[in-house]
Amino acid sequence: MVLLSGWAMDSRIWAETMVALNAKGLRTISYDRRGHGRSTDPGTADYDSLAADLAAVLDGLDLTDATLVCHSGAAGEAIRYLAQFGSARVSRLVLVGAVGPLLVASEENPSGVPAEMLDMLMTQMGSDLAGWIDANTDAFAPGTNPRVNEWLGSMILDCSRRIAIDFQRAIMHTDFRAEAAALRLPVTIIHGDRDASAPIDLTGRRYAELIPQSRLVVYEGAAHGVMFTHAERLAADIERDAR
Repeated sequence: MVLLSGWAMDSRIWAETMVALNAKGLRTISYDRRGHGRSTDPGTADYDSLAADLAAVLDGLDLTDATLVCHSGAAGEAIRYLAQFGSARVSRLVLVGAVGPLLVASEENPSGVPAEMLDMLMTQMGSDLAGWIDANTDAFAPGTNPRVNEWLGSMILDCSRRIAIDFQRAIMHTDFRAEAAALRLPVTIIHGDRDASAPIDLTGRRYAELIPQSRLVVYEGAAHGVMFTHAERLAADIERDAR
């Protein structure tokens, strides 16, 4: 099982989930995306390069029958990987608080986020990332220990700023609708109905409509950071789908 972290987060966000899954006899692997955590910054982060990085991990470890567990923007990494490299090494996909399949608004996507708002977000992340963190951390995982929120904020600040901006732009503008509809493997979509980062009607429910073999599991009252607020339930749901 390979667990992929969301935007500006590194592999450590999966610690509790991985410990719980290990206790059930499951092997878990996670890595820091380029420019995140302990990985170096090669200068760019788009979904093609991120999918190639995932392929390198799966090939390098010679993994087969793998379950990919993806949080937030990492959903696109897995979907692009499956579109470009196929499912020979992957048998199941779990999307947790997935962002996509298309966020930016257009004539054909009128319910999306206006491009002007996304541009403002990019500007703030470039000039006042700490202020953005202060305004959004509580909504990520409501009720979490303040020490955890401080740790998450530090994790975001430690991420390469260039990579953080490039990856956020890719998350907001990449259209995964056709690739999601082409998936031919079991997909579990776990999503909180109070997710402010990825509103369920714009993301999770749309993925469920597009993906043929999908199952939507709604966590009532949950926000984006369910690995902190619903750790035990999340591990149990992931284990169930990995068997």
